[in-house]
Formats: sequence, C-alpha cells, structure tokens
Amino acid sequence: MSETTVAPEQTEVEEATRETWSGQNVPRKEDKRLVQGEGVFFDDVKRHNMGYVHFVRSPYAHAKIRSVDVSAALDQPGVYGTLTGDEVATLTDPFFQISSPPGAHLKDYCLAVGKVRFVGEPVAAVVAETREGARDASELIEVDYEPLPAINDARLALDDEAPVLHDEAGTNLTWEGVFEWGDLDAAFAGADRVVKISELHFDRFNSTPLECNGSLVEYNRGTGQWTIITNNQFPGFAAIMMGPAMRVGLDKLRFVTQDIGGGFGNKITTHPQLVACCLLARKLNRAVQWTEWRTDFHLSMSHGNERWFLDTEVAVKSDGTLLGFRTTALDDAGAWLRYEPLGGVIWAQVTPGMYRWRNIRLDFRQVVTNKAPVSPNRGYSRMQHLWFTERVIDIVASELELDPVEVRKRNYIKADEMPYETPNGCIYDSGDYAKMLDVALDLIGYDGLESRRAGAEQRGKLLGLGIGSTLDSGTNNFGQSRLINPDLQFSGNNEVATVKLDLFGEIVVTLGTTPQGQSHETTAAQVVADILGCSVDDVNVRAGHDSYWNSHAGFSGTYASQFAVTGLGAVKGATEMLAGQMRKLASVVLACSPEDIELAEGQARIKGNPEAALPFMALGAIINANNAGLPEDLDVTLNCRYVYRPPFEVPDIERKYGNLTLTYAAQVHAALVEIDPETGVYEVVDYAAVDDCGKRINPQVVEGQVMGATAQALGAATHETFPYDEDGNLLTPNFYDYHVPHALDMPPLKTGYIESASPFTSLGTKGMGEGGGAGIHAVCAALQDALRPRGRPIVHDSFNPYERVWEMLREPDASRARVSVESR
Repeated sequence: MSETTVAPEQTEVEEATRETWSGQNVPRKEDKRLVQGEGVFFDDVKRHNMGYVHFVRSPYAHAKIRSVDVSAALDQPGVYGTLTGDEVATLTDPFFQISSPPGAHLKDYCLAVGKVRFVGEPVAAVVAETREGARDASELIEVDYEPLPAINDARLALDDEAPVLHDEAGTNLTWEGVFEWGDLDAAFAGADRVVKISELHFDRFNSTPLECNGSLVEYNRGTGQWTIITNNQFPGFAAIMMGPAMRVGLDKLRFVTQDIGGGFGNKITTHPQLVACCLLARKLNRAVQWTEWRTDFHLSMSHGNERWFLDTEVAVKSDGTLLGFRTTALDDAGAWLRYEPLGGVIWAQVTPGMYRWRNIRLDFRQVVTNKAPVSPNRGYSRMQHLWFTERVIDIVASELELDPVEVRKRNYIKADEMPYETPNGCIYDSGDYAKMLDVALDLIGYDGLESRRAGAEQRGKLLGLGIGSTLDSGTNNFGQSRLINPDLQFSGNNEVATVKLDLFGEIVVTLGTTPQGQSHETTAAQVVADILGCSVDDVNVRAGHDSYWNSHAGFSGTYASQFAVTGLGAVKGATEMLAGQMRKLASVVLACSPEDIELAEGQARIKGNPEAALPFMALGAIINANNAGLPEDLDVTLNCRYVYRPPFEVPDIERKYGNLTLTYAAQVHAALVEIDPETGVYEVVDYAAVDDCGKRINPQVVEGQVMGATAQALGAATHETFPYDEDGNLLTPNFYDYHVPHALDMPPLKTGYIESASPFTSLGTKGMGEGGGAGIHAVCAALQDALRPRGRPIVHDSFNPYERVWEMLREPDASRARVSVESR
C-alpha cells in the first residue's frame, strides 16, 4: 500500500485546472505497447540465418590458459564457428583504461587472453544454428587450465603473499588518491570527543534488471559497418571503448535500441561482449545474437562496488556538532576495471553528504581481486559513501547518547544556505533537508513511537526507528575523471534532441537517450506540448535510440540521473527553436510581426484575433511541400536540432576541487523494524520515503522511481549479496540463492515530497531515480535502534540478514569492539 503527502505549505492542485501539461500525471505513452506485449526488446529482433552466441566460461577464479581446443565443437552439426582469446589478441587492441598507472597497464580484451581471473570469465565463444545447439557445443570446447592461487578479500590484496592478478601492473593496487579539504588538525583540536570506528563494510550486490544483457549484431561488408541492436544503456561510452579496440572509427558502430527491460547502471559495461559479437558477425558473415543467461549475468556482470571504510575518526562537539572526519576507503573492483576507477572520484560529488562539515580527509585505494568486475549500479559510488556518512551520524549519536534526529537537524545544510558550496567545490543547488525529515517522521508516526515500542515489547519484539538520507547527484561533469587521470580529455557533458513539424502537422521528437523505463517519451511530450501549445497526444516521441538519427552526442545515454536536465533541456531547446520558426512562418503568411503570433490549441494565430490562425498542418505543408514563393531569406526549416550543454568548468586537478555535477535531488527514508530477539528474524513494519527532485514533470513517474529505489534498498539491506568462498566461487549465482524482493516482501509504504526548483536548470528539474542508498541505511539504523537494549551492538555492514542480527544479539560486544570514544 502507498500513501502520498506533500510538505505542509505545498498544495494539491486539481489536474483539471492546470494550464500546463508539466506537473500532471499524464498516462505514460510507453504503456500501450508494453502492457499489450507489443514492445520490441533486443531479443525480439530476428534475422534470416542468424547464429546464436554462447560463451565458454572459466570454472576457476585464477588460472593460466594452456590451450583452447575448439575442434570438437566445430564438428557438431549446426555449429557455424567459434572465437578464442588468441584470435581476439590478434584482431583487437586492449580496451582503453580510464585509470592512470598502475591501473592503466591492464590489458583487457573481450575474451580472456593467457589467463582467467574470475569464475565466469569468458574464455571462448561458439555460434550455432540454435541457442541450445550453441550451449551444447560450448561444452565440447576443451580448455586446459593451470590453477593459480586466488585472492578474494580486498583487505589482503596488497599483502606480500597475495597473488598478483595482472603482471603488467605488477601490483593489485590499481589506483590510489588522497582527498583532503579544510583544516583537519584544527577540527580535531577543537573537538570535545573523537569517535573512532575501526571498520565498516558496504556489501557487494546488484541492481538486478528484469532483462539480462544481449544484442543482435550485423556486419555490412560493403561499408565495413556494424549494426548493434542492443540494450546497452550508454552507447556513447560503449562506442569510445569499442572503436579503438576494434581499430575502427566510431561511425562504423551503429547502436539501436527500442525497449530495454531495466538498466540501473548495470547495462553500461557490456562492451567486451559486444566486441566479441562484432568479431563473430564479421568472421562468419552472418548476423549473430547473444542473450545472456541469468547465471552468466550474476557470475560475470555488473556487481556493485564493494567498499571498506577503515580507521575512521570523527571530530565532534558534545552537542553532536560534526567538525570533520578522516577515513580510508578501500574499493574492491573485481578482476577488471571496465568503468573504474571512476568510483574512486564519483563519491566526491557528495563529499559531505547532507551535512555541513568542512574538514575532511579520505584516502582512497582501489584493488583488483578474483571476483567479477564491478560497474555502475543505481547510486554508483555515492551510495557507498552516503551510507558511510549516515552510519557515522548514527554511531556518533549512539555513543554520545544523543537523539539521531536532532543530530541530523543540527548538522544538515540549511535551506537558506542554498546554493551551498561543499568543501571540495561542488554546488548543492537547492533543497530543505530538515523539512523532508519532518515529513518522513510525520508519515511514520514519530509522535507515537514510544507507544509503538512499548506495544512491540509486550509482544516480545524489539522495535527500532531508522533514518536514511541520500543525495542523487545528477548530470555529472566528466571532468572529474581528470582527478583520477589528468591526461584524460574529458570535461563537461551534453545531450541532443530534434523536434520537427512534419508535412501533415505531426510533431516528431527524437532523443539521444536510451530509456529503460524512465518514461522519456511521456515527459518529453509534456515539455513539447507546453511550449507549442498543443496536446501531448499531438506529440510523437520516437522510441529508443538510433545513433544514425544524428540525435546523439559523445556521452549520450541514460545514466547519472541526467535526463530531466540534459535530455529535457535538449528537448526544450529544440522545441523553442521550432516554436520560433513556426511564429516566423505564420507571421509571413498572416502579414504581421512574429511577436504578434501565439501558439495555442494546435494553431499559430494572431494574439487577440483567434480567427486569423493557421493550424499546425498548414504550417507543415507550407514549408515542406508548398514553399515556392516564400521569401528567400526566410530561414525556416521546421526541423530543429539542439545540443544542451550544462554550464561546467574543468575541475582544479591539484586541489581536487570543482563542481562535479550540476544538480542534487534528495531523499529521506524512515523505517520501523521489529525484531524477534529469539531468532534475529525481523520485519519492516512501516516505511516512509520523501523526495525532492526539483520541479516534477510527471509526479506519478517520480513516485514510481521512489518505490523502485525503496525495493532495491530493502533487497540490498536484507537479502541480496554476492559472497564468494575461499576458492573464488560465487555462492549466489542465480535466483535460487539470490533473493530479489517481490511484492510480498514490501512493507506498507508511504511517500511524500517537497519541490525545490533548481536554479541551474532550464526547467527547474534535478533528475530522479537513484535514492536506494537512503533505504539501505534506514534499515541499518532501525536495526541498531531496536537492538540498543540488548547490549548496544553496532551495525557495521550494509547487508544484515537474519543470522547477522542473531549474532549481534548473541555477542553484542563483538561489534562494539569496532567503536571507541576518546574525550578531549
């Protein structure tokens, strides 16, 4: 169940009285085809005589490849061909590495070359007439391995006796950097207490899209071009990784999508598999199709960053005023970097979290281990850091015997301080975090908490309240990558849209983005309809992405909560260009000034004289089919393309300082948890989620994103984890062992919101969709609060299954040993 509220001064407005489409719960344009089963996903696309790809995967976490024999597979009826690491090493170059040395020295190919480094790493590929035939043939490929010792604990990866994964790097350390701002010595000198936390751990899990990865790839021998029909959500990044590796220009790679069954960042790093499919399509001169199995996805794709926070020290006043902190963050990147080490700097978009502390030092190290590679997951890298800052707040409040609500309010950045410059130069655009917390507490029934706690105690249960606060930094500045590697030529970001008025008056919009359920077609239509003065039903937004439409830019895609800013900013720009041209054309026909023309009710008409009007169809026909005799200097095409470029500057590399992202949406979650002290089994019995994403184009779409973030959070906090045994075997390789929350796992859910328009964006929007980190911490905090009467154990991990709660009940001192307080 879900209930919705707004901040006290917000007012509900009946949709019937609204003058604009933006802000309305317009029915989703995408839904008609999707609910009727008429969507087109990559796996729906078939070609005559195509072959099916299946990857042979390593059973070892770490081993040398002595030989690969494909002869038995090739002898099988229906088998079209194979691809091995030796061929790949000849036909391609290693993928470009974002990292500076030593990570820059890694030689990463689309198949394992010479060595495997995690269980599930692709070693060879086979193509056959049927999917089942390819899978059967893959079992006939003989790979001779020489097993090597594996390392699966990031804390041990730099020990002298640890096996080195990449000889080219000579170390398992792939990147390190020190981030320090403010005057930390003064902060600690002025502290009344120093809270020390020896170790916190953010667990490895996944955002779990409904649809796994895949593609259909065709090769045109005449032009040397590939068409890649795929669900990769960031084709701009895939292209810049694939082109140089394949030794071709980016124009040789055409990316096409229509519908995508979820992304959450997971579908950014499929470029190795796509390269393998491109090589096979060219080698076999036929279209090839790859559909990933769920177990393959779990074994080899898109794990979220696992992070340790070591030797944390927090300087604090006795009243809970936070003065500063220092910590060491240790990231486990898995076997390959792929999108890393961007995680080593993206957290810095939200360095202080929602709080006003100005003195911070963070030593960041990233290592490789014999685990699957990590990639962006919903809340990429910020989720881990924000969970850490929230853990610090609750642990400080607990140790100083303060109310965690009051500690938050004392330290939250205040509404009248917005825009707020953080210690590292990021600019929080707008928000009121204290008000959001009040709304969440009201929804959860905070005033009656003690009564509910007493009632739970009478039933033999322990009740706890937990709060989680998170920032959704949107529209990132790729210039932040220079803080990792100063030689990178990245800085800024952009996005493209086209809007045209066609022959019969159709309004047609193309986007550079690759939506995966975020309702881009609907929200874009709302923006266009407002500007052109027509109905959303008159606006046709082309579904999906096609890089040959020329409606894309270098970093086109859907990621980093940016569509509401860059995507809709491009739509707004193109539509305003079109509106200007429509007024100019109408003014020529109606013999008046363009300033006298208004666009309303699907017409261009003279203000104050609605009888003097041209329907959109007339404008489209005049410019497209009846343009003889128009003035030669009339620069009107009714086909407008606009590139939106956010106002970014290059960060200061030496100071690690600068605006790393444009907007900051926020979420505050509150959870009530009941624990059975006899077993450690717990239940989330009440839940509230409050968001602020700036101006809402479609409130119902935003609420859906909030609910999705909550489901992800509850899964990560209670069920979802990717643990490995000492031999490097993943223990949750499929849905038999990896439990994703379903409807029956969801608690009663209340949602609320406030709106604080961004002063930095053309629509006042901020971006929305990555708030799961708030929910993970809300559960952690609720557990710690509930367990307080039983020895005050400390919740030190983001993932807390029932057995861990039982352990904390049984041995609270074991967790308490991680925390100490020093008085000054």
